[in-house]
Parts: sequence; C-alpha cells; structure tokens
Amino acid sequence: MSKSESRPAIVITPGEPAGIGPDICLKAEQQLPKDLNRIYISDPQVLADRAGLLGINAAIHPIASVEEALPNAMNVLAVPCEQPVKIGRVSPVTAPHVLSCLETAFDLCALGRAAGWVTGPVNKAALNDAGLPFTGHTEWIANRANVPRVVMMLVAGTFRVALVTTHLPLRAVADAITFERVEETLQITHRSLRNQFKVSAPRLGICGLNPHAGEGGHLGREEIEILTPVIEKLRAEGVSVSDPLPADTLLTPERIQRFDAIVAMYHDQGLPTLKYAGFGEAVNITLGLPFIRTSVDHGTAADIAGTNLASERSLLAAIRLARRLCDPAGLATS
Repeated sequence: MSKSESRPAIVITPGEPAGIGPDICLKAEQQLPKDLNRIYISDPQVLADRAGLLGINAAIHPIASVEEALPNAMNVLAVPCEQPVKIGRVSPVTAPHVLSCLETAFDLCALGRAAGWVTGPVNKAALNDAGLPFTGHTEWIANRANVPRVVMMLVAGTFRVALVTTHLPLRAVADAITFERVEETLQITHRSLRNQFKVSAPRLGICGLNPHAGEGGHLGREEIEILTPVIEKLRAEGVSVSDPLPADTLLTPERIQRFDAIVAMYHDQGLPTLKYAGFGEAVNITLGLPFIRTSVDHGTAADIAGTNLASERSLLAAIRLARRLCDPAGLATS
C-alpha cells in the first residue's frame, strides 16, 4: 500500500466550470504534498483545457472509481460536462454537471469511501436559473444528509465564527432567532470544537442580535427573552458562553483572543470581520455533518477565470484543514 493510500481520501469539487474553480484546483495541485490522498471530481477535459490556457503542466489522470487513483497524479473522477464551457461566462446549461459533481462527492462521503470533501465555489443563480433549488452548499448537503441542523463556521487560523442563520434576507433574520435554533448552534459548535478541533474546554463568545446588544431592551428584547435564557441553560450544563455582547465590541482583536469561537446571529454580522482578518485564506466548514466538509471563502469570480489572477490560497487552506480534521496525524506535513 502506498503512503497516499494509507491516508483517508479527500474529494474536491471545483464548482462552477466557467469560473475560477478549475484555475485554483490546478494551481493548488502543484503545491500539495504527494502523500495527500485527494481526488478531484470534475470533467477531466475541462481541467485539461484550463491547464493549457494557464500554462500549467498537470498530470491529469481520469478515473472511473476511487480504486483507480494513482499516488503521483492529479486523479480526476470523471463526471462529463455535456455542454461546452465558456470561460468567464456562467450559464445555467452547465448546472446539471455542477450538481452531478456534488452528488458524486456526497455519495462517496456518505458511503465512507471518502473521509472529507472540499468544495470550490458554485454560482447559485445559475443553478436556480436551471430550475434546481439551491440556496447554498451548506443547506444542500444538510438536506441530502437528512441532518436537521448544521452550522456554518468560517475559520482563519484560530479565529472562528459560527452562524445562527446563514442565507436569509435580513428582514427574516429576527424571526429566525429562536431559543431552539440558538441552543442547537451553540451545542453543535461546542461539540465540534471538542471533537474535531480538539479544544478541551471551548470558550464561546456570542453576539447580540441588536445594536448595543439591545441596550437593556430599549433597542430590542431578543437578548433578554431568547439569548440570555439559552446561555443560562448551557452554562448550567457546563458550557462556557459569554453574555450577549455587541458585535462591534466582541469582534475586536482583544476580545476575539479570549474565545475559541464567536457565534454571530447572521451572515453579515460575523463574516466581514473574519474575512478581513483572513486575507483570502479563510475556510468555510460545515459543523454537524457525519463527515468533514470544508470550502473556500470566495465566489466564482468569473471575470478573472482563465487569466492566472485567481488565488489558490483559500482552497489550499480548505484542503489542509480538511486533512487535519480527517487525519490529525497528517497535520505536520500538510
């Protein structure tokens, strides 16, 4: 058995073929350690065409099953793209191919044939325009796994932000902040920090929903009527959780260092600070799944696809984090 075969396999989906997904996969592949057992799920010809455009000498090895993977090649589990890919021009005609790649990766993880999954960026509008209901990787994977509640967390080094709500219109956020939802988010985050990130006694900081964390009820009562009761319940169970704090107070360098994760109420409350701190190297991870799933922190960037301007740093970080969480022994060489 080769060294790569002795490690858990990680599958990688490039995402939207007209965007930078193929670019960053090809660029990242040149930098990954040879003993990392990874398999890309895509159309080999799409990757070969992009490699030629970018001037990358890629040892692309099309395979029909994970058993055919070679240790020193860019193994690509072939999912044909029936429609031509026009680089930089996202179209719903390639949406079935994108979805087929996701379904293939999911099945490999669900069946235990892969230990983790790294996702490249997809274009939600193109999938929706093709008639495919899709609000995001996180929601799609959770639904397919029949997991009632997962948590989106972004990671930049030791700075971690988990979200109570994800892809909701802002006007719908307040109604989604319920006792049950906040409690589940905190519990899943706490459990994942202990079990996956190996933090023995996680410390959670929690943002209030309203400015100034409600200003004692004058700017909203969610902190008093929902967040504080949840916090008191979890503290009684031994979970370390802060009081609800204003986001502009909690998401500062001094406060961030006091906690192993920050729990924000909604997408644009917590993520701008983390993405700024991450400088393009942040990683999205879905907590609460029966397998590891990480992702890049950026979109398809179709305007720079095929130009060699796309940075592979976030994808490399996502692959390395997936390796660490799937196989902690591999951290030293990742």
